Amino acid sequence: MDSDMILLDATEKMDKAIENLVHRFATVRAGRANPSSLDGIVVEYYGSMTPLKQLATISVPEARQLLIKPFDKSSLVAIEKAILTSNLGYTPGNDGETIRIVIPELTEERRKELAKQVKALAEEAKISVRNIRHDALEEVEKADLPEDEEKGLEKDIQDLVNEYNKKIEAKLKEKEEELMTV
Repeated sequence: MDSDMILLDATEKMDKAIENLVHRFATVRAGRANPSSLDGIVVEYYGSMTPLKQLATISVPEARQLLIKPFDKSSLVAIEKAILTSNLGYTPGNDGETIRIVIPELTEERRKELAKQVKALAEEAKISVRNIRHDALEEVEKADLPEDEEKGLEKDIQDLVNEYNKKIEAKLKEKEEELMTV
């Protein structure tokens, strides 16, 4: 692999790490209704575990309310049970046709817990970036490049790591501000 390919590969992987972080941040609720907060919920439907978004449409009729309308009304009870056991702190209301979830206001204590959660997610992203750096440096060694080109490439990879760590920090700060805003 030549030096450009090593850098390009590392950049693509780091971009995916940031994308993953943004996706995971979206599942951490901030007191406002966000359909993606239900992304991790799987429902037992006819004996198999099925993601909620494959069983129903999820909409936001009001700023702090989620409306779940199942395609098959017989799945209502199973969906309600999955939401209750999901550890999101949601209390679903089943009216026989749809499920409404009113998003409770976040307490200061809960906001701080969520801030810790997003810090941990950001740290995981940084670890992922460091692992990508490690893999890229191994590729540099295998490439058998001239010493000056190798040193330059190692510096470029480290610059890339620093740049992506700054992006992670910026995303973290943005999410923490969102969580702490009442």
